[in-house]
Amino acid sequence: MAAVAAVAAVAVAAVAADPVAPAPLPAACEVLVVGAGPAGSACAQMLARAGFDVVLADQQSFPRDKVCGDGLIPDAHRALERLGVLEEVLARARSATHVGCVGPSGGRVELPAHLAVLPRRELDEILRQSALDAGVRWLAPARFDAPLLDAGQRVIGARLVLPDGASRALGARWTVLATGAASVPLNAAGMCTRRTPSGMALRGYIRNDTMVERVKGLDVVWHRALRRGYGWIFPCAGGVFNIGVGITHSRVDAPDVNLRDLFTTFTRLYAPARELMAGGEPLGPLKGAPLRCSLDGANWSRSGMLVAGEAAGSTYLFTGEGIGKALETGMLAAQAIAEGRDQRLGDAQVRDRYEAALHALKPRFDAYEQANRINNHPWLADLLIWRARRSESVRNRLSGVIEEIHAPHTFVTARGVLRLLLPSV
Repeated sequence: MAAVAAVAAVAVAAVAADPVAPAPLPAACEVLVVGAGPAGSACAQMLARAGFDVVLADQQSFPRDKVCGDGLIPDAHRALERLGVLEEVLARARSATHVGCVGPSGGRVELPAHLAVLPRRELDEILRQSALDAGVRWLAPARFDAPLLDAGQRVIGARLVLPDGASRALGARWTVLATGAASVPLNAAGMCTRRTPSGMALRGYIRNDTMVERVKGLDVVWHRALRRGYGWIFPCAGGVFNIGVGITHSRVDAPDVNLRDLFTTFTRLYAPARELMAGGEPLGPLKGAPLRCSLDGANWSRSGMLVAGEAAGSTYLFTGEGIGKALETGMLAAQAIAEGRDQRLGDAQVRDRYEAALHALKPRFDAYEQANRINNHPWLADLLIWRARRSESVRNRLSGVIEEIHAPHTFVTARGVLRLLLPSV
């Protein structure tokens, strides 16, 4: 607690220097988590469970909208179960039992999986409320402005901008930055290594009761006209559908694509998307957002700070799925901090443990980066679907990718393509 007291003294001095500092803002806490998306709320909840004094801050008041495909694949289910909210999430979500993969030539294969769809406005509020129920203190709206630093350049909290426009100091023994794909907070924290995103997505919500029995699974569509990307239709509860398009790319191969044009193309060429839009009621405008993928684009830690969630690049490049891995990275950050306290580890040891945990995840992200060839070469999707329709073994392996039993890149390497063409290889 001596370290917390020292942090508090620095923070109090910073607040005292500001003659109009508001009383409700605490001077310090043990852990400040900035960003209340899946990573931030998961991290905050686990730390509060472990007995930490945690403040969870976000630049927006909740509930709030968040651009996302809203799909919850098995890794998200496992993480939500660990957090004790899976039952509540599934009670409000629409569950599905398969992913429908549609290739450029119109071939379709359905892959069994445990899936659900719940808009992020609802999911993130469930996660935030669960963190508060665990004892986390809530601060919003409060935008991250810059880290507080001691004389040795260790992060000892953050300066947060409140609705009055003034910047206020909040000290912390550890700060977890879980601010999503935006590069501005990362850059302000000195953690950004790449400002450009790994991809972009555009989605809208459409209510169309006539399509409820038509689209029961999570449809993902590849087509030559959608090169470098894909389209999707994910069914939510209450006759609502999340429909959108995404593009993903590497750092050196960023396509210049108009997402609204891509969305128009998708809704024209894919019949269920066309029917959904033609007979449906839009629930608000189309919204776009950047993606940070492949655990790339940011440093994962510095003295006194860990970076988690999409800020650390927790989204898979090929599919754009990121909720499950965001939750995981948030929990890994909490685990490293808790172990640091319990085992009396130094800063460097806490950072090493967290970074080692992310490095252990990196091979799977690298595999999805290789699998992203399908977005660049849609004929690969045709080949894969053609083989899967004829082979239960291939279907099982693809289902295993969703379940995280198999890695996706094995299907798009030269040997993988050869095995699809010549199964005996």
